[in-house]
Amino acid sequence: MFAGILSRTQARSWRSQFMAPQPRPDQPLLEDAPQQPIGDYAAIGDCRTLALVSKQGSIDWWCLPHFSGPSIFGALLDRREGGRFALRPRAIERVEQRYLHDSNVLETTFHCSGGVLQLTDAMTMPAGEPGSVAKSPHELLRVARCIQGQVQLEALYAPRPDYARSQPALRRHGDTDWLCDGCDGTALLRSDLPFAALDAGTLYANETLTAGNERQCAVVHAASDIDYGVSLGAPVRERMAATMRWWRDWCSQCCFDGSYRHVVMRSCLTLKLLTYSPSGAIVAAATTSLPASDTGARNWDYRYCWLRDTSMVLQSFADMGFRGEADAFLHWLLHATGSTRPRLRVMYDVCGRDQLQETSLSSLRGHAGLGPVRIGNGAYDQLQLDIYGEMLLTACGFVSRGGVLAPEERELLADIGRTVCELWRQPDSGIWEIRGPARHNTYSKLMCWVALDRLIDLHRRIGMGIDEAAMTVERDAIRADIESNGFHTGHNSYVGFYGGETADASLLLFARYGFVAADDPRMVGTCRYIEQTLSVDGLLYRYPPDSGYDGLPGDENAFVICSYWLVDYLARRGDLERAETLYERLIGLGNHVGLFSEQVDVRSQVPLGNFPQAFSHVGLVIAGYALAEARRGKRDSEIAR
Repeated sequence: MFAGILSRTQARSWRSQFMAPQPRPDQPLLEDAPQQPIGDYAAIGDCRTLALVSKQGSIDWWCLPHFSGPSIFGALLDRREGGRFALRPRAIERVEQRYLHDSNVLETTFHCSGGVLQLTDAMTMPAGEPGSVAKSPHELLRVARCIQGQVQLEALYAPRPDYARSQPALRRHGDTDWLCDGCDGTALLRSDLPFAALDAGTLYANETLTAGNERQCAVVHAASDIDYGVSLGAPVRERMAATMRWWRDWCSQCCFDGSYRHVVMRSCLTLKLLTYSPSGAIVAAATTSLPASDTGARNWDYRYCWLRDTSMVLQSFADMGFRGEADAFLHWLLHATGSTRPRLRVMYDVCGRDQLQETSLSSLRGHAGLGPVRIGNGAYDQLQLDIYGEMLLTACGFVSRGGVLAPEERELLADIGRTVCELWRQPDSGIWEIRGPARHNTYSKLMCWVALDRLIDLHRRIGMGIDEAAMTVERDAIRADIESNGFHTGHNSYVGFYGGETADASLLLFARYGFVAADDPRMVGTCRYIEQTLSVDGLLYRYPPDSGYDGLPGDENAFVICSYWLVDYLARRGDLERAETLYERLIGLGNHVGLFSEQVDVRSQVPLGNFPQAFSHVGLVIAGYALAEARRGKRDSEIAR
């Protein structure tokens, strides 16, 4: 049933790559480099596409012309055939990698036996309105500077367009330019390094730098009409500085002043990287098919906009002070749902397309050889009822902040409410997109209740053209249904689906959305049951990992956002000391630059699954905000006494 499932021996080999010490990074670039672990990457981007840069200076993932476009560099999913753009010195002894303050400009410092090299990577941020941004070319800048002693710098430029399905054909253009066609347009490499062709699709350069020497690379992509006037030297440094200013100006909108501002800001920056600025859509992750288990059965393509994920992100952006993103998303939603309303698709691509048929590629073997590599996502046409509640939450928050809904937006939201009244009694695939028989998922019912509750609230404030009495009856019927069928008296807990006994971490959100108070005995019992059955070494699984809950082979791993939901719940319940202790542990699970994947191996604590993952980062922001609000409430209470 599932392509690429490993034998027990292969699975142990795959897992051991992340348990054992990695080889020393001092091999020449032309040697067969080992697969870098998922957590060894940092991200750069221009809010339209995103590239992953390894600690060894290799760009191993970049899709064009947008997040879900075909890869031009795909070594992340096939270290031999996928293609990369590597830039690093030889004889590396130690590597440090960090983002420059309040930006997505990346700095990697290589300490070598004879000197120190500093590599700065960024994608330039174009100025102008979203419409003009969509038409401007992508530009990736790489600046290597020897800051001490002497280093031997190597560069390998090996584009493999269209997920390595197209035969690369590099051609010279002038003295310093190389063109590569077939990547949904043309990619231009301009550099002052002495590149020479090794074969039709691979360039190599090798040069000794001494302190003060600098070499620059610019890769420009456009669908047509490449600007051959791209300048090196001082103009590159100016474009890098302008990009720094762009990110810092964006960060200056943040109004969050809690104790964990630095880590919360880093997650906000990552979420902004995952935002497609021309439309306002936010992708769930920048990658496809990074394995979340040792079978490959859960290798999914996450480079699309899930309404659930995006709504959570935009609610958090608004809490942080980034309100423009929420406005843009509502406009995008009207466009994206035009062909399917009043029903909503689970996901859309960044341009609003909703047909995302899933296929497997034969051109890429998969990360560490663990396939399949999938593009598209077969869950796009599932019924997942919770997304309706997420959309009404977003709209309600928008209005609460002073936003004004246009008549067509009110009509759409009213249609969503009427659709919920028609659908809520049906079984669905749920928040975890179970690819098996539909069932009555308790969290889905909760979010149907949320959808009608918030729509009624909006109607009372601004008028939404709904039958309030009829919707109130339906809302109350959902509550009664949950209490009758979704609560297990023997466990004193809500359960994942009707008729079952298993816990589900999404139930921690009942208090967040106001269905039940955080200190209500039913909620306290639910938290206790979740921790008893889903917690391993203090980290939460989303559902029992060995119960066959999702019907897929292979072990589940701890699901990052679920532990952040526990922090949010504990903060709301007033258990601040425990909440902060857990939060500090969780932020320590981020990689060396503060990025999170979807899941984490409990034993080794290495990241697994697609990366960077919006769901994980929004969980960090949600929990950080909840802690700050709880601390503020406690201080106010103490002052009042």
